Amino acid sequence: MRNRLIDGPENRRAFRSSFPAGAGLLLLVLAVMTACSRENAAAKSGPASAGPAAPVEVALATAEDVPVDLKSIGTVQPIVSVAVKAQVGGVLTEVHFSEGRHVKKGDLLFVIDPRPYAAALHQAEGILARDSAQLQNAIKEADRTASLFQKQLASQEDNDGSRANAEALKGLVQADRAARQNARLQLDYCSIRSPLDGLAGQRMVDPGNVVKANDATLVVINQVKPIYVSFTAPQQQLPEILQYRAAGLLPVQALVTGQDQPAEGELTFVDNQVNTTTGTILLRATFTNADERLWPGQFVNVVLTLYTQKNAVVIPSRAVQTSQQGQYVFIVKPDLTVEMRPVTVSRTTDTLAVIAEGLKPEEKVVTDGQLRVVPRGKVEIKKSGQPAEAKKP
Repeated sequence: MRNRLIDGPENRRAFRSSFPAGAGLLLLVLAVMTACSRENAAAKSGPASAGPAAPVEVALATAEDVPVDLKSIGTVQPIVSVAVKAQVGGVLTEVHFSEGRHVKKGDLLFVIDPRPYAAALHQAEGILARDSAQLQNAIKEADRTASLFQKQLASQEDNDGSRANAEALKGLVQADRAARQNARLQLDYCSIRSPLDGLAGQRMVDPGNVVKANDATLVVINQVKPIYVSFTAPQQQLPEILQYRAAGLLPVQALVTGQDQPAEGELTFVDNQVNTTTGTILLRATFTNADERLWPGQFVNVVLTLYTQKNAVVIPSRAVQTSQQGQYVFIVKPDLTVEMRPVTVSRTTDTLAVIAEGLKPEEKVVTDGQLRVVPRGKVEIKKSGQPAEAKKP
């Protein structure tokens, strides 16, 4: 029969000879490629946990009330700063305060030699006494002349002259009294007193030096309780600042480098114009500064809290990764496999990231070990700073 093959060496040689010379090699290549593609398909469709589990640290996404802050660098400024100067000239004879110490309003600070001014006061008092006596005599003389004029025993000229002399002496006595008051004031200026409660700075003039009126500064006194902190904000944030300030005073924190706890204050001033050079608006906060933590001239880190966002989804900022497609996090599922999920970060703080979209509270995110993690791969959860935990059977 033509279609029946009888097994035997002859028939096998005839069968092989019926194919072209390269057909056997072609069939072998196709078989190998088919086997490889099946292995790749099996690897893709099979479980990804066949490799070793990656050790990672995780954290739970939480729902928290997060303040919306504006951060800046500020400068501490005294509410009142007075440069004390002499109002009269003379020799500086006494100093009655300690540098760098607190002084009260009215405390004696310096004394200028008062003797010349005391003498001037005595002179003014003597002139006033002389002219006052002359005035009393002129008044009596005017009264007598007026009486005689009524009896037609004195002329009109005498009557007018005596009355004018009395009025002139009245004016002279008034001028003498003003001169005496000025001399007394000059004498008072010899004792220089503190104009406010504050902190005295460095003494600029030593006793024995001659000072001039309104010339050199003797000492600067700064009010430090309460105190100001001035800072700036970009003009783009001005509408938001004004909006929340209209609802009430906004809290402000000022942190000095090297200190753990910030000082607490309130926003009390927004400038009435934007700086056209820098495009910023000047702001000022007032602090009670009872512990004198803030010092005039210091640079501080300022945090202005505009409002508090309720129930915001928060994770450690180190959990957020960035790729060409955007930001994402690795989610650890209950079976310890990993999902790569894109997220939208609304803002970040020093250690936290606020997630607007892509994450729910109580989900676990990978915070350390992301370089070893692959999507759908297995992980081992370890504690911070500890080796990976042993896998449970």
